[in-house]
Amino acid sequence: MFAKEGHLLIGISLVISIILGFLARYLGGVSGIVIGVLAALPFLFTLYFFRDPTRVVPSVDAYTMLSPADGTVVIIEEVDEPLYIKGPARKVSIFLSPLDVHVNRIPIGGTIEFDQYVSGQYLVAWHEKASELNERSQLGVRHESGQKVLFKQIAGAVARRIVYHITTGDVVTTGDRFGLVKFGSRMDILFPLDATVSVAVGDKVKGGLTTLGRLSESHEN
Repeated sequence: MFAKEGHLLIGISLVISIILGFLARYLGGVSGIVIGVLAALPFLFTLYFFRDPTRVVPSVDAYTMLSPADGTVVIIEEVDEPLYIKGPARKVSIFLSPLDVHVNRIPIGGTIEFDQYVSGQYLVAWHEKASELNERSQLGVRHESGQKVLFKQIAGAVARRIVYHITTGDVVTTGDRFGLVKFGSRMDILFPLDATVSVAVGDKVKGGLTTLGRLSESHEN
């Protein structure tokens, strides 16, 4: 299964590979073999990048947060969040290499209250300022308990397009797919300080499968 966001690029890469394949056949010899091998690489990589494996989201309670993306946890820190939470928050940043599955998933169920797209720079995704300066989407969900969670799709040095399919007023479910960032990126998730964190820097996580943390059942707004 392949992400629908990649269908056009998969088609384009296939056409390019076919054209190069005909050229390889025409040239023949060593040159033809080299071109023939190179012809297949863009198509195969595009297929691999846009894979969307079937996943069974685990049955978790309403307070459990799941990872919004595949990748490696690169930052866990306390920050001041002025956009949606509007106060102290815990931030977990996940770096997605070009080899990771890039389908993004809802970290926790609730109602989308904040939806903002920001054009920006293309610093490497693990740069500490990437979440403030790079192209990004910023999506805020209010949990049924009233707690606010903000999650961001952040473009990297190679990524040049953010795609998401949710907006203000949508009711979302933990683990549902909602978008994708093409060719290397980062996901940030920010939540109240009294929530627990279940991952550490350096951990590998899977979108919609790995438990990221848990909101407090006794949180006071």
